[in-house]
Amino acid sequence: MKDNALLMEVIAKAQTWLTGNYDEVTKNEIRRMIDADDKTELIECFYRDLEFGTGGLRGIMGAGTNRMNIYTVGAATQGLSNYLKAQFPDVPQISVVIGHDCRNNSRLFSEVSANIFSANGIKVYLFEDLRPTPEASFAIRQLGCQSGIILTASHNPKEYNGYKAYWNDGAQMIAPHDENVITEVMKIKSIDEIKFEGNPALIEIIGEEIDKIYIENIKKLSLSPDAIKRNSDLKIVYTPIHGTGVKLIPRALREYGFTNVINVPEQDVTSGDFPTVVSPNPEEPAALDMAVKKAIATDADIVMASDPDADRLGIAVKNDKNEWILVNGNQTALIFIYYLIRRWKELGKLTGNQYIVKTIVTTEIIKQIADSNSVEMFDCFTGFKWIGAVIRENEGKKEYIGGGEESYGFLPEDFARDKDAVSSCTMMAEIAAWAKDNGKTLFELLQDIYVEYGYGKEKGISVVRKGKSGAEEIAQMMKDFRSNPPKEIAGSKVSVIKDYETLKLTNVATGAVSDLEMPATSNVLQYFTEDGTKISVRPSGTEPKIKFYVEVRGTMASRADYDAADAAANVKIEAVRASLGV
Repeated sequence: MKDNALLMEVIAKAQTWLTGNYDEVTKNEIRRMIDADDKTELIECFYRDLEFGTGGLRGIMGAGTNRMNIYTVGAATQGLSNYLKAQFPDVPQISVVIGHDCRNNSRLFSEVSANIFSANGIKVYLFEDLRPTPEASFAIRQLGCQSGIILTASHNPKEYNGYKAYWNDGAQMIAPHDENVITEVMKIKSIDEIKFEGNPALIEIIGEEIDKIYIENIKKLSLSPDAIKRNSDLKIVYTPIHGTGVKLIPRALREYGFTNVINVPEQDVTSGDFPTVVSPNPEEPAALDMAVKKAIATDADIVMASDPDADRLGIAVKNDKNEWILVNGNQTALIFIYYLIRRWKELGKLTGNQYIVKTIVTTEIIKQIADSNSVEMFDCFTGFKWIGAVIRENEGKKEYIGGGEESYGFLPEDFARDKDAVSSCTMMAEIAAWAKDNGKTLFELLQDIYVEYGYGKEKGISVVRKGKSGAEEIAQMMKDFRSNPPKEIAGSKVSVIKDYETLKLTNVATGAVSDLEMPATSNVLQYFTEDGTKISVRPSGTEPKIKFYVEVRGTMASRADYDAADAAANVKIEAVRASLGV
């Protein structure tokens, strides 16, 4: 009965699309789903509305209220237009930037959005073709815009697309703007409220002029130009994995001074179908397979890959056994921070007014490096919008060095306000050149960091619990962890508990409770043990799972201790899993 009621509700909802001002292609697609014997697809497309959340829209493309299409994108753009006009009544000409990636329909959604903004009297700077997400962030600031959007689903599978909204500082929106835009989008009840007929006079195409300024700014980040000159022939294999990085990253590397950029021709083909990979995600080893094979064939020094919208960076290096290995997101952030702080110090740029940023689930070794060099470190929630918020809060007061997260995003500049694979690729190539100039490989540099600051290993563990009962079980797990926290984990006493839902830090030994200074609350728990283990627990906001981020610590007296430290860390991680019952 319940399923039948849902089907009737879905059919009624779909019928409104057949009688409304929707295009014939969309109507034919809906008729096909209604007429089909199996109504699963129809239900999936209409059982709910695709929500404009705090990160924008993201969903599978297709017809229906629960799909990415010109109508759901149109409602988001109309809602944002209404909010911008209410927020900036005294600005003579409100303006926005629109960027997009390589995904199927990204250009269409961009042009539809440009028409809607312009129909609402808003000036649009529309990129001529696909461009990296961080460049669009840069353009918002460069052109003095009030907002901007980017059509991308990052590294999601090819069926997906997405819509991210940015504020006038070039960062993704946070409260109150994100929540207020959601309210405006929800007010739109009919597509007749969406102004689809654009005003061409308010749409300006941009491209090379922004590319040039953006790359010039990236070139100014260089801290070791002499090392680059001496190692300009560093062999760099780079793949955009069919995405937007192909537009600027090889060019940026060459303009930075590197003359030996080796491409992967099959993956230079821009395509929303991502034909050579199952997943266009540089976190996945398979996504770098072709690049690693090219590196083996050419005896390269480093492999670098960017995701479809070129905001995440994945790298591979040769280890001490001459094997190619992937460097994880924590290690990548660690290498960046170590190098940036060291070079800033050697160049006399550290004055005591500098800071770095990391997310709370990212390795704590970064904090050790910052503390030992008297550089302030800010911890923020997962998601680069929070790093952008820290930069905005400190603008004009403190000097930003860099910031990153364990999920392969890093930003070595503040002229853009989202993670940036373009600047990260050039900076990582510089680090490789600097290491080579100092007689070591990138892998040996990583080992040396561990020797100096102690070994660390991180592992993500996800426990999947599907359906309504699964959601209830996850909620109960979080409740149990709060009401009955572990006293020890893997044989080490819990010394500190951080609860980001209550924003309280508890010193377990003394019982003292203090406040955590964060801009919002979040359903995250953290446990720190006496031996340096850190456990972060949070339910996923997008998937039916609860996530555990495990970081364990060890020691290394020399590079030769790496394998032993790694083996000991693996044993410790399994002990942690046993303690937590996951």
